[in-house]
Amino acid sequence: MLRSCSRFIKSPALARGTQARFASYENVGYGSTDGLFEKDRIQKSAGEVNTRDHTYFLLGGARFVYASAARLAVVKFVATMSASADVLALASAEFDIGGIAEGTTLTVKWRGKPVFIRHRTADEIAKEATVAMSSLKDPQADVDRVKEAEWLIVLGICTHLGCVPISGAGEYNGWFCPCHGSHYDVSGRIRKGPAPLNLEIPPYTLTDGKLVVG
Repeated sequence: MLRSCSRFIKSPALARGTQARFASYENVGYGSTDGLFEKDRIQKSAGEVNTRDHTYFLLGGARFVYASAARLAVVKFVATMSASADVLALASAEFDIGGIAEGTTLTVKWRGKPVFIRHRTADEIAKEATVAMSSLKDPQADVDRVKEAEWLIVLGICTHLGCVPISGAGEYNGWFCPCHGSHYDVSGRIRKGPAPLNLEIPPYTLTDGKLVVG
């Protein structure tokens, strides 16, 4: 089989056919045996301006503009997700509590919500510390609800339907919600009524007579 193929390749008829085909391409007048390539080739005269550099420059410039526009869009999108200055200002609030007398409550506003600041007396602290957990609807020790025993900081929103309770009222001298009759003690714990939970404690810090909520 290999010998027959070798004889076919070396045959004079095949060699003459190949030479004739190459000659036909060379006779086209382009100086190349690749007749199809030379036929479609665009001929340029000597000294003609080369526009490739200009084309590459335009393509590169357009890609740079597109990349810059995409970067600007991403930066603006991220900026819209950041908190504005007025929102950051509402994130925390500072109050001077040095002038609040013992046994009284000051109501302030934080993030549009009322906050009760109660300066508790020694008797109030002692009384709340002795409350049995079994008597509470939402059991929580008084010591777990304060950072400093004389100061109680709670949100002034009833945990039933969101009303604002009245300070220094109710059966436990803490807060009383007149809407549906919920009673809270001086630790802000629900003691009587339909409210299911104690008054919420916001995040806060106490430093040198200053209260920072948030």
